[in-house]
Amino acid sequence: MNYVDFKNNLQQLPIILSKDLLRQEKEGQILLNQLYRWQKKGLIIKLKRGVYLLNKNDRKINPSREFISNQLYSPSYISSQYALNLYGLIPERVADVTSITTKKTMSFKNGLGNFIYQHIKPQAFRGFKTATDDAGFSFFIAEREKAIVDLLYLNLREFPPETTSLFRDYFRFQNTEKLSTRKIIEFAKLFSNNKLMRLVKIFCEFIKEEAKE
Repeated sequence: MNYVDFKNNLQQLPIILSKDLLRQEKEGQILLNQLYRWQKKGLIIKLKRGVYLLNKNDRKINPSREFISNQLYSPSYISSQYALNLYGLIPERVADVTSITTKKTMSFKNGLGNFIYQHIKPQAFRGFKTATDDAGFSFFIAEREKAIVDLLYLNLREFPPETTSLFRDYFRFQNTEKLSTRKIIEFAKLFSNNKLMRLVKIFCEFIKEEAKE
């Protein structure tokens, strides 16, 4: 298969899986060699082993990094800092796409950026929903409150006893009036962690203080 035929056949796909291509090709090693050469020439982008994307000029659709993140490592959902920025709960743009998974902690670095996956116990793998990107592709993302609980849980060691100033000055939480303290507490209970419960109660007090200002 030459690159022109390859491109024309796959321009409508959001990502390219080598395992799907190998089912259609008798000479699998030849195809893998072609993929390697096209990658070196910049014609395709390797997202991880066996997962590719056409270069920007040749693809007709542009799936979001959120969609790509879900596809690279499953099961997973967008959460923590990246989700909080999307929701407008923290002001700084977050470059790395942060996700939660029940599988082992993992990260991928490719032409689209860094994709970071952090492990949580299966019973806490809840509190996410389906969203749609600008290209019409669906992905999973934490609810606002779950993204906060995930962030707190994954950074328990980083929070000193006096954390209110950290919420305000370091993370610069904003728009907290959109949050439900009831949901925050309910999501925190999923982790069965006493330190996390104490921390989320402090965060809920922080929300109440912010509402008074």
